[in-house]
Amino acid sequence: MTDTDSTVSTARTADEQRRIVRERYAAIATDSSGCCDEGGTDGRATDEMARKLGYDDGEIGDVAGDANLGLGCGNPQAIADLEEGETVLDLGSGAGFDCFLAADAVGPQGRVVGVDMTPEMVEKARENAAENDADHVSFRLGEIEHLPVADGTVDVVISNCVVNLSPDKPQVFREAFRALRPGGRIAISDVVQTAEFPPEITRDPESLAACVAGASTVDALETMLEEAGFEAIDIRPKDDSDEFVREWADDYDPSDYLVSASIEARKPN
Repeated sequence: MTDTDSTVSTARTADEQRRIVRERYAAIATDSSGCCDEGGTDGRATDEMARKLGYDDGEIGDVAGDANLGLGCGNPQAIADLEEGETVLDLGSGAGFDCFLAADAVGPQGRVVGVDMTPEMVEKARENAAENDADHVSFRLGEIEHLPVADGTVDVVISNCVVNLSPDKPQVFREAFRALRPGGRIAISDVVQTAEFPPEITRDPESLAACVAGASTVDALETMLEEAGFEAIDIRPKDDSDEFVREWADDYDPSDYLVSASIEARKPN
């Protein structure tokens, strides 16, 4: 751990944190009992949540099956500027929604790889890949701190509200840097901490798994990215994200402590 990581990491071991997150998302994959959404897997509810996150009706309608779980805190497609033929890596790919949208953008000559540490999510994503005829999309089981991807083989790394769940965020960015080709870039939607969490939130496993207690500050994220080797770092909070962030907990308002943001950076040529 480093001083730049979230304070939640000091309250529990990395293995404990991963177990909490894995169990939560396994339940979402198998029981469809959503987190960070507003009503489980009801199609209308997840579609409405996707709109709040920044996806348009065309993107929502383009993906078949139940890849859209109503999860996330933004739309990485909106900042990724994907081009035909590129190779895309999605950190924490879930049921595959962002992967399938990326596959449309990069075309059949491109490639998309999704990595998720939850076996149930990987299985669900592979089923969705078959339903979407996405032959150039693959899903791999693995931790985002230890990516099952070769060095220098990726053009773009995307992620949607997953890095905050990691117990070792600096290692996530080092791994993303390793996987990227020279000149490659990251385009991540995630949450950033805007106020200090009270102890009851940092100790609460539900707050961790619900994309709250693991958030880092903008300054801390900039330091992590710089130390990993990235340049052209641009972290932009989204002031209107309180519309959906406040729905992530019942007994307090998470938007008092965090906001969604777009995180972009580039690996030097």
